[in-house]
Amino acid sequence: MLDVKFVRENLDAVTQAMRDRNASFDADAFSRLDAQRREAIAEEERLQAERNAASKEIGVMMKEGRTEEAEQAKERVRALNEQLDSAAERRTVADAALRELLLATPNMPDASTPVGKDENDNPEVRRWGTPRTFDFPDKPHWDLGSDLSIIDSERGVKLAESRFYVLGGAGARLERALISFMLDQHTSRGYKEWWVPALANASTLTGTAQLPKFEEDLYKTTEGLYLIPTAEVQLTNLHADEILDVDQLPLRYCAFTPCFREEAGSAGRDTRGIIRVHQFSKVEMVKYTTPEQAWDELESMVADAENILQKLELPYRVITLCTGDIGFSAAKTYDVEVWMPSYEGYKEISSCSCCTDFQARRAGIRYKDPEHFKGTRLLYTLNGSGLAVGRCMAAIIENYQNADGTITVPRALVPYMGGLEVIGPQ
Repeated sequence: MLDVKFVRENLDAVTQAMRDRNASFDADAFSRLDAQRREAIAEEERLQAERNAASKEIGVMMKEGRTEEAEQAKERVRALNEQLDSAAERRTVADAALRELLLATPNMPDASTPVGKDENDNPEVRRWGTPRTFDFPDKPHWDLGSDLSIIDSERGVKLAESRFYVLGGAGARLERALISFMLDQHTSRGYKEWWVPALANASTLTGTAQLPKFEEDLYKTTEGLYLIPTAEVQLTNLHADEILDVDQLPLRYCAFTPCFREEAGSAGRDTRGIIRVHQFSKVEMVKYTTPEQAWDELESMVADAENILQKLELPYRVITLCTGDIGFSAAKTYDVEVWMPSYEGYKEISSCSCCTDFQARRAGIRYKDPEHFKGTRLLYTLNGSGLAVGRCMAAIIENYQNADGTITVPRALVPYMGGLEVIGPQ
């Protein structure tokens, strides 16, 4: 959430930033509500001062035996209390409306985030690896998976509905292998692994900004809990309403969770395969940093995501998201896109973002550094996929397919597959 004072003092810049984001922001409503809130606060302070002065006078009058005057003063105090209650109510109403407006307002893009309208304006940063040229007719992962009986979309629909799937045999083993491999890579690079709930309460989802704006994308239980769309929700809120010591920072966390998204994309888009589905596995990375550490930590987080693809020898590219394509909480985002032969192009497999203090303000996460400042400050949060497991599996199946329809297991995964080097019909 943006800081009220920052928005007040930079209203034109905030308005332009939201315009660059293709986001709506009612500057007039903000100014009106902010003025109402400040007027109510000023009136409360004035009335409190007047009441305190009157209360002191009552004590003096009582000591001096001026009973009648004291009674009149008490009546004035009672009237002041009623006015105070009215001012407090106006402040509460303005506070709530202002908070609601700011909860629906996305983060300010960092100055290094390129201005652009949509995904077509995302500049490429670098590429790694060379896409494979096949000397036989290559197939998409949904056909290969079905032919080998390792991916079964029809049974996923039978068990649930469209955009669900089941994995069998080596397909299930490959999912498990990828999860373990990714976690081992991240923990070896300084991340602490966590096991977290797949359900979260509304406060937790508000902390990372899935609520209130994106509630329609979430699965909700009858008890008021939500299935998480990413482990970012839980990992970021592990320290909600806490004050950390600067010596603890940066904190680097990772976790595997199942992820659930009710809105899995437009009808007719990516309906085949396991790219855009309602339930998927993901290994997530989250960092807590000081503002000074954040940008270097963002670059290293991208490198950690790239490391997975390099070890799996999958071609990819890195792009910077422009203002019109960046996520709600993010100030700057890099997307890592893996080469997918069936798309004849690159497909997002990781999104790494610095959210500045946007989530920390919502979740109440601060840090102290007595040597450099008094009190506490909001820290910065970062998050990134490390990686989306289903998309990684799809990329392996397509890029490692053989002419006979089998799939070669990437060398880095062979130990995790129990020594299996080639996936054949199950």
